[in-house]
Amino acid sequence: MAQPTTVSIRCTDLSFEWPDGRSVLHDFQLVVGPGRTGLIGLNGAGKSTLLKLLAGELAPTSGSVRIGGELGYLPQDLTLDTTQRVDQVLGIREAREALHAIEAGSVEERHFTTVGDDWDVEERALATLAGLGLGRLDLDRTVEGLSGGEAVLLNLAALLLRRPDVLLLDEPTNNLDRRARSLLYQAVERWHGVLVVVSHDRELLQHVDQIADLRDGSVTWYGGNFADYERTVAAQQETAERLVRVAEADVQRQKRDLVEARTKLDRSASYGRKKSFERNDPKIIRGALKRKAEVTAGKVTGLHEERLAEAKERLTVAEEAVRDDAEIRIDLPRTAVPAGRTVLSLDRVRLVRGPAVPVSLELRGPERIALLGPNGAGKSTLLRTIAGEVPFVEGLLDTPVPVRHLPQRLDLLDDALSVVGNVKAFAPGAGDSAVRARLARFRFRGARAEQPAGTLSGGERFRATLAALLLADPPPQLLLLDEPTNNLDLASVRQLTQALSGYQGALVVASHDVPFLRGIGVTRWLELDERGLRAVDPA
Repeated sequence: MAQPTTVSIRCTDLSFEWPDGRSVLHDFQLVVGPGRTGLIGLNGAGKSTLLKLLAGELAPTSGSVRIGGELGYLPQDLTLDTTQRVDQVLGIREAREALHAIEAGSVEERHFTTVGDDWDVEERALATLAGLGLGRLDLDRTVEGLSGGEAVLLNLAALLLRRPDVLLLDEPTNNLDRRARSLLYQAVERWHGVLVVVSHDRELLQHVDQIADLRDGSVTWYGGNFADYERTVAAQQETAERLVRVAEADVQRQKRDLVEARTKLDRSASYGRKKSFERNDPKIIRGALKRKAEVTAGKVTGLHEERLAEAKERLTVAEEAVRDDAEIRIDLPRTAVPAGRTVLSLDRVRLVRGPAVPVSLELRGPERIALLGPNGAGKSTLLRTIAGEVPFVEGLLDTPVPVRHLPQRLDLLDDALSVVGNVKAFAPGAGDSAVRARLARFRFRGARAEQPAGTLSGGERFRATLAALLLADPPPQLLLLDEPTNNLDLASVRQLTQALSGYQGALVVASHDVPFLRGIGVTRWLELDERGLRAVDPA
């Protein structure tokens, strides 16, 4: 694959706004050369919009996008025409038909033109599918019945077969199980062109050469993978927070100096007036002395006020350097479960969807269970069964403690109610002031707590849903989380991890995000597949 000699991606003075007037990017500049780039940022920063602009799916309001070389794009919201065959999705159907015609003896020029130099197209297609774990797919079968993860990998295979110079991937691991993620990581590792991947998957971001952090409408570059990025940002934030403390101390010092200066001037002026009356100075002299004192006071006060204003400006600059990815710090003692108490008992429960064999599980005390398994194994069904949302075929199930379930869709909130109103719906006995005080720990203060749920951003909606569950009455002592990090930005994943550190009950978390699972202190790893539920080693 020939590499273009020019810069592969260049955005110049790029601006984009939606039809309702909401601006996403303004006079945006970006230059990306060869290598693997991880594009990260908070939800709503414009990452997916930027990729659509680069791919030509959206037209900029102003400015320009230039791509050097052929472009391949894997969007986040993939849709497959289920009537298509695998070779159609791969974009090789015409070439295969022409090749088969030639092999059957045809000498028509159009068949040779269609094949071109791609005589090994079938072999390459089968090898590419096998490399992505799709070796079982016949090129002539339709794509009906493929899982979401398989659809992602099939579309990625189509891109790899085209061998583009520039490859754009938008959250490619969202619907992939652990095995499929591993195969995608390998494909990224082997990529030698230009790659820009939008992702919150920390394992995937370990395979990039540089991180581009999209924040406040511009990109900041960090060399190395995500671990390198985290170390650099942590050091920067430690410095920024120290400068804030220094600036705050300086502001307080300047305030004290201003008060002391005014006090001294008032005392001096009072003393001067007293002495003038004692000397019985003429009125004109007293007036001159008063004006002189006022001028002196004005100069001194002005000097201190100027120093205070400069100190406040330095504080503002220092505060702006500290990221607004505020942490969630909560304490939830009412969720605590004694070590020996049974919180969940499954005795040979047969699920309506999932493995053909029954599953058994006993959970005691504040255990934290990671529920692993391939897509379609029945993990979501198991969680919904435990939560009492779907029936089971046979067996015994007991949950003697309050249970709450956070589904993948985050559809627990009433869009018409405010954040406060939604939390009160889960805890009807709680007073308004108590709810607001608790919500402040989830970064919903003042007017933010009054926002209707329907107007919240993705990250805000996640925090509001989490607050509603954790602050519910009765408080949950068994919490079920279904792929909680899907579609969350990295800051929200960190906030979820922090919030769960204050949760003292039992957890069952279905997830493919192993770094997240390690971060929340999982105590037992289980895998659900066609053979049932069993303990596994996460390594």
